[in-house]
Amino acid sequence: MAYLEIEGLEKRFGRTAVLHDVSLSLERGRILTLIGPSGEGKTTFLRCLNFLDKPDKGVIRLDGRVIFDASVPNPKAQTDVHRAFGFVFQAFHLFPQYTVLQNVTLAPRIVKHVPDEEAKRQGMVLLEKVGLAAWADRYPNTLSGGQQQRAAIARALAMEPEVLCFDEPTSALDPELTQEVLKVIRLLKDEGRTMIVITHEMAFAQNASDTVVFLKNGTIGEIGAPDELFEHPKTEALRRFLLQPEEGA
Repeated sequence: MAYLEIEGLEKRFGRTAVLHDVSLSLERGRILTLIGPSGEGKTTFLRCLNFLDKPDKGVIRLDGRVIFDASVPNPKAQTDVHRAFGFVFQAFHLFPQYTVLQNVTLAPRIVKHVPDEEAKRQGMVLLEKVGLAAWADRYPNTLSGGQQQRAAIARALAMEPEVLCFDEPTSALDPELTQEVLKVIRLLKDEGRTMIVITHEMAFAQNASDTVVFLKNGTIGEIGAPDELFEHPKTEALRRFLLQPEEGA
């Protein structure tokens, strides 16, 4: 049985269908990467998994349990989804009035009621993991973009999500800072983290992913192992996209 199973996920905004019948599965400890042109539903897909946008249809199962079923009212669904999925945003979204360590410890203290000293201890462990322990008492505006994104990753990890989602985590970074962030994601993969990543870094998608999904017109255009999709694309849409990967930014 797959660790994460998504069946028939759909999302509309008014009369516009953004996602249509998206179904896929992911094993524990694997990376699934979403690629495709802008405006095809990739970010909406992640937002639906995190309940930032509520799906109109579909079922989400995680580790054998249903955490969301659009056909069955469940007042706990939003809480269950938020606990299951961590989200790293494209634009960091760190709180500027808090230090890096305070950003990392805020949610565990407020949401999970972790005592302050324990939250700080756990936060420092995570900052050490992403190479930011020395910046714990700095404020976000004193950090580079790559450092801010690594702090955002530590913040997401602090809630101990079962699946960690990244929405274009390097799109605002220059090449050197991009490698900083991708190095952390590869480290998390080596630790056995289950992750879903939207990226326009095609080399990363091909070399670090276990499964790649090409999203087109809000549905799955192609899905498979990286080498299969990158070396033997079946559709003209994917072939065109791979010739101009910058369009996925």
